Amino acid sequence: MWAQSLRIGYVDMKQVLDNAPQVVAGREILDQEFRGRSEAIEVDEFRAKTLEDRLAQGDLAPENARQTERELRELRRNINRRKEDLRDELSFRRTEEVQRLEEEINVAVQEIAKRNGFDLILSSPVVYASPALDVTDLVLEQLEIEFAADQLERPVR
Repeated sequence: MWAQSLRIGYVDMKQVLDNAPQVVAGREILDQEFRGRSEAIEVDEFRAKTLEDRLAQGDLAPENARQTERELRELRRNINRRKEDLRDELSFRRTEEVQRLEEEINVAVQEIAKRNGFDLILSSPVVYASPALDVTDLVLEQLEIEFAADQLERPVR
């Protein structure tokens, strides 16, 4: 009988992690942090494409063609290694950022639960949750309020 009076909510964590302003700001910071390395790889990819085009034209002397092929192979290996390193480091930093934000997200969910009289709030993944139980938008609103407050508290640089 007491179970009928329980108030249950559901939070779509994927939606929160895709749209919370803290996460969006973190993505922008990571983008800035890794942009230089990414652009350097793009420059080398353009250089490799130029070398490939020169080889495809077939107008290089045999010795120059072999040297260009060696240079291209070395450049491709270097590009692939740097791309993999960048991907790994970016993945690690994204995970770090999400873990850092988990506590803030949990606090926001707890605030929503207390303020709205929820007895239980589940987070994804769940097998099924009725849209009527979804409090994701409330959590996102709370995170936006907290983010705006944090921005006001930060000193201007």
